Amino acid sequence: MDLLFFLAAVFLVADAQACPEACVCVARKNYTRHIADCSYKDLRAIPAGLPSNTTTLTLSVNRIASLREDSFVDVGDLQGLWLSYNEISTIGKGTFGFLAQLRNLDLSHNRITDFPWRDLQNLTVLELLKLSNNRLEKVPLEAFSMLKALRSLWLNDNRFTVLSEGTFDPMPSLSLLQINNNPFNCSCRVWWLKRWLETSSVSTPEKESITCDTPKDLKGHVLGRTLALDCMLPSVQLTYRSSLDNSVLHDGLSLLLDCTAVGKPPPEIGWKIQMPGRTVAINGPNVGEEGEGDNWLEDARSEESPGRFLVFKNGSMAISKFSKADEGIYTCRAVNDVGWREVSVSVALSSSENPADDLVQNDIQASKPRSKSCDKEELPQPEEKVVVIYLTPTGSKTTTSGGVLWEPWPWGGWFMLFSLALCT
Repeated sequence: MDLLFFLAAVFLVADAQACPEACVCVARKNYTRHIADCSYKDLRAIPAGLPSNTTTLTLSVNRIASLREDSFVDVGDLQGLWLSYNEISTIGKGTFGFLAQLRNLDLSHNRITDFPWRDLQNLTVLELLKLSNNRLEKVPLEAFSMLKALRSLWLNDNRFTVLSEGTFDPMPSLSLLQINNNPFNCSCRVWWLKRWLETSSVSTPEKESITCDTPKDLKGHVLGRTLALDCMLPSVQLTYRSSLDNSVLHDGLSLLLDCTAVGKPPPEIGWKIQMPGRTVAINGPNVGEEGEGDNWLEDARSEESPGRFLVFKNGSMAISKFSKADEGIYTCRAVNDVGWREVSVSVALSSSENPADDLVQNDIQASKPRSKSCDKEELPQPEEKVVVIYLTPTGSKTTTSGGVLWEPWPWGGWFMLFSLALCT
C-alpha cells in the first residue's frame, strides 16, 4: 500500500512539473477537464511544455503577436481555446486545422486581417466562434460550410463591407449572430442580408448598429425594413432567329438565340449547353461583334471562330451548322448583385412530312421586367411552352415575340421543336 501512495505522489509531482511556469494547470470533474490558465502573464508567444492532455487553454490578455502552424501541436485534444485581447496579426495556415475536438474558439480583440478560413473545415463540432474586434474584410462563401454544430458566431466590429449571399445557410444550429459595427456598403449586393435580417429566426443583437457606411446618402441608415434599395432581380427574354437561304444550305443551318435581360444593376449574361455526354459553359462573350443584322452568321461560320457556340457582347448566341449532335438544353442565365434568373430551351431536330399538324402557336414567354422594389420581389413559378419552328428558306413571318416562322418547302423539310421551360 505504501508503494501505491508513493507512485501516486510521484505521478502528481511529474504532472505538476509538466505545466509551464507562467501557467496554472488544474484538473476538474473527475479529471475529464484539464485546464491550463496562462492569461494575464504578458506572454509574447505560446508557452512550451503544455500538458498534452489539456482540454481548455486560456491565453487571454497577453501580448502574443502571431500563431504558427505548430503552436498547438502538443495539445491536440483541446476543446476550448481562448486568445482574446492579444496582439495577434498573423495566423499560419493549418494552425487550428488538426484541433478536431475544438468546441470554443475565441480570437476576439486582436489585429487579425487574414484568417485561415480553410482550417474551419475540420472543426465540425465547433459551437462558438468569436472573431469580433479584428480587422477582417472578407469571408469566403464556403468558410462555414462544415460548421453544422455552430451556435454562436461573432463577426462584429470588423471591416466587412459586404457578405456573400448564403454565407450563413450551412449552419442549421446557429442561434446567435453578431455583425454590428461593420462598414457595410449598402449597394444591391447587401439586399439579401437586409431580407435575411428581417426574416431569420437567428438572434442578431444590436440591430441598430448594423448600419450602412456607403454610399454617402445612406451612411448611418440601419440595415432594416425602413431602408429602401433601388434594386431589381434580372428579368430574361429569349427569342430566336434562323438564317437559311440557298447560299448556305449546303453548309447546314445556322441558328441565333437572342437572350436579353434587364435588372438593377444591369445583369451579366452567360450560357450553359447540356448535350448528351457533355456540357459547355460560357460565362461571357467569346467574340467581339454584337451579333446584330447579318454579321452574326459571318462570325459563326468563320474559320477563326473560338468555338461552335459563339456568344456576343449583347448576350446572343450563334450556332453554325446546327446538327443532331447539337441537340440539348440551352440555358441563358442573367446574374446581378440581387440574384439570378434563367431561361432554358430544349432543342431537337427531326424531319416531318407534314409538321404543320403539330404546330403550336409561337408564343415564347419571357420574364417580365418589374419596377417594384426588390423588397417585394418573389421568385415566379416555371411555365412550360412548346414552339415549333420551320427551318425552310422561303418566306418569313415575324411574330409578336420576336421569333421567325419559316414556311415549309413544297417537299416538306426539317423542323425544330423547342420545349421551353422558362423560369420567369
